[in-house]
Amino acid sequence: MVRVRDAAGVPATRDEAAGSMLSPARKPRRPRSSLNREVILDAALAIAEREGLDGLTFAALGAELGAHSTAVYRHYRDKDELVLELIDELRARSYGVHEPGPDWRADLRAIGGHIREHYLRYPRLAQAMSARSTRRTTEFANVEFALDALRRAGLGDEDAVLWLRLFGNYVRAMAAHEAAVRDLDPALKAKDHAGWQVDAAGLDAAAFPNVTRLATSMLPMDDPRIFDLGLELVLDAIEERGRVTRAAALR
Repeated sequence: MVRVRDAAGVPATRDEAAGSMLSPARKPRRPRSSLNREVILDAALAIAEREGLDGLTFAALGAELGAHSTAVYRHYRDKDELVLELIDELRARSYGVHEPGPDWRADLRAIGGHIREHYLRYPRLAQAMSARSTRRTTEFANVEFALDALRRAGLGDEDAVLWLRLFGNYVRAMAAHEAAVRDLDPALKAKDHAGWQVDAAGLDAAAFPNVTRLATSMLPMDDPRIFDLGLELVLDAIEERGRVTRAAALR
């Protein structure tokens, strides 16, 4: 058998030498003591932004961290706990906990705008984030903030919980939709918008008089004025509900 020397000068067969050249160097394992929740969350975010939450597995985390996947279980009992912790951490990084100001309407407008900016910052995660309740510090603190604003608007307890859901669902749904549109390939997004205008303008004007007349004036689906307009309408409705509630209490 033909023998050659490897890089260290140790005799080896030709087959062994070839195998060593073809096999990639194994990535050194990270010491267990270097793993903590912050390190894991940063790695989880990197994976989720590349592959979405479906790609966020403990095996993928192990590869990202250079650690055995079982090491993650020392910090998180399962993927859902990790996902909820990640969502709450990203909220904390984006807008933290709001403090009440003198104007309830300005307070709700501010938190609505910050949630929208947060979803636009993480467009690949926006839809999943919008549907989950983390039941953690940042969420509880900001629900308290919003309920306080609604009470200052004049709403009673029953109305406050109802309008909290309306306000929150509007903000999350609209922001997640806008984030999804923004995340589209720019050429595809431009094609959709221009194509709609051209196709609509070519319709039978007798059958579609308003569509054909306004075809070239139609706004892109992610025009930021849409979110702002809807938010102001929700705030108007909350203000009116508070006015009616206060008037009823005086009778």
